[in-house]
Amino acid sequence: MTESAPTPSVPDAEGVAGAEGRRPRWPVAVFDLDGTLADTIGLIVASYQHAFRTVVGREEDEAVIRSWIGRPLIQAFADHSPEHADALYATYLRWNTDNTERLIAGFDGAREVLADLRAAGVRVAVATSKRTESARQAMAILGLDEHVEVLVAMEDTERHKPDPTPLLLALERLGHSDPADAVYVGDAVVDVLAGKAAGMSTVAVTWGAGVRDALDGIRPTEVVTTTAQLRDVLLPAG
Repeated sequence: MTESAPTPSVPDAEGVAGAEGRRPRWPVAVFDLDGTLADTIGLIVASYQHAFRTVVGREEDEAVIRSWIGRPLIQAFADHSPEHADALYATYLRWNTDNTERLIAGFDGAREVLADLRAAGVRVAVATSKRTESARQAMAILGLDEHVEVLVAMEDTERHKPDPTPLLLALERLGHSDPADAVYVGDAVVDVLAGKAAGMSTVAVTWGAGVRDALDGIRPTEVVTTTAQLRDVLLPAG
């Protein structure tokens, strides 16, 4: 995986048959990480709760925490508890790093979707609000990194989802200039909003932090409920 240069040996997606003769719907696919490719929702909620218990002596409502997923940590803490933001952030990071390998899991079929996309010549990137170190750790544990060419993480941009900047940077690093023939795949409202703002097609997945009604309400290009459906959308048969 690289963060800057395109991989010249990767064939263009146009006309390249993937697994079982499938052909890509889009030549470029950018993915969110948490709740989309990596089952980190339990880890994230537990990390937030540990930080709140340790720093302010109480837990936060889980629904509130889940609504923060997809945003940079420091923004969520600064908006919620500005007087404790730095301590909450540091406490979260320590606990999250120490417990990632124990609590993280993959979604059945997600890694295989990435492998099939790459086999079909699709350019693949991840654009996440996680820190680079945390994102790399998660991707390595789950074996996702070997199928991802470019990673855009929290430190790479000043603006974050739902702003489109991270997604557009991912396209730039892939050497791809036209967002109209790229797709962003994510589980949260901010993911769909970012993809739309970037001028990309969007696929919302329902197995992460997002609420189905909220996702439907912002009208992504597609909504999928399983990784098998995701594969069919990205690599349609026939």
